[in-house]
Amino acid sequence: MVDFGPAVVLGLCFGFMFGIGCSLAVMYSIYLGGYRKAVEESMLRAQTKRFADAVRKLQAKRTGVDSIAGGN
Repeated sequence: MVDFGPAVVLGLCFGFMFGIGCSLAVMYSIYLGGYRKAVEESMLRAQTKRFADAVRKLQAKRTGVDSIAGGN
């Protein structure tokens, strides 16, 4: 039973390292995919309604305007 202990500890360590590493790689690839899509949409000539609303909200936040309901 003494030989089994170090193998368990090594197995757990490697398992957590690979598990966390793989999950971080997946999350990073999802993040990059979303970033690429956002850049692609921002370069379109005809902006989507969602993009225009987001830009309007950011501009209102920067200028300190509390209400953006009248911006339609």
